[in-house]
Amino acid sequence: MKHRLDRRNFTKVVALGLGVAALPAIRGQQPPTPQTSLTPKNLKIGCATLAWNVNPNSVDNFELALKDISELGYWGFETVSGMIDALDKDGTLARLIEKYHLPMKAGYMETNVTDPAVRKDNVANVIRIGNLVKKYGGTYVVIAVNGRRPPGQGQGPGRGPQQPDTFNYREHKTNMIAALNDYGMAVADLGLRAGMHQHTGTVIENRDEVYGIMEGVNTKVMSFAPDVGQLQKGGSDAAQVVKDFAKITTHIHLKDYSNGKYMGGYCPLGMGVVDLESILNTMEQAGTNPDIIHELDRGNAPMTARETALFSKAYLIRLGYKFQS
Repeated sequence: MKHRLDRRNFTKVVALGLGVAALPAIRGQQPPTPQTSLTPKNLKIGCATLAWNVNPNSVDNFELALKDISELGYWGFETVSGMIDALDKDGTLARLIEKYHLPMKAGYMETNVTDPAVRKDNVANVIRIGNLVKKYGGTYVVIAVNGRRPPGQGQGPGRGPQQPDTFNYREHKTNMIAALNDYGMAVADLGLRAGMHQHTGTVIENRDEVYGIMEGVNTKVMSFAPDVGQLQKGGSDAAQVVKDFAKITTHIHLKDYSNGKYMGGYCPLGMGVVDLESILNTMEQAGTNPDIIHELDRGNAPMTARETALFSKAYLIRLGYKFQS
């Protein structure tokens, strides 16, 4: 099996329509050649299963994700709580982890941070998912937050038609901080780490919201777990945000953004406008031992998930990162 970016895959990438920002990166990626850097490369980069369109009703998609991620040499995987929950019940998750010798790094879960009436139930769910993450050797729970629009109005992380944004961040800020602290404490009590995960379309989307929340939470139990592509799409300078919160950033979704017509405007690493090299150098120097998880929204991509992960791997090799053989 070839694990290089060949002419056929490269042609597909050129056809993606990923935006003008991607063109220099495309040229620079063919062929990938290692380069030296003053910053030692100690981070071990994993990959999320999102690009494989996994869902609890399709074990085959999930198995293909683990197979591809393992064969490409990524150091571990992250998946969503729905998959962990569904595949735990009959032993499928344990079987696939063993089959592909691929460790789980983290579990991703959605929570509500604006409605105090549901917080108790949310804490219970955080504990339940946290215990499952721990059962499978994971060490991190990624805490995503609820949508900023009411149900039926494009709620969720940037999906669906968007109605006018009427969310009042200041009105909810105190409840949001309290909820995140409660969820972080619940995870810490399990001996795991937790981080707040901002996202377009959610109640923590733009720069002011990110800074306001992260400057207010108890960072002993709730650190920062950003999606850097989503930060860029939300109007922030992702590299600067990571620098500003480097000491409390313990998990990153490594994603690029080009504002192209596929994959929600996201793209394989090195083809967009996110300063990924700066972000990785910041985290190398921060000493927080963060989880770095490559993630890409699949959507309507004319490439397979494996091909996008391969292209991103090629970019990371150019930066000096190592993968399992």
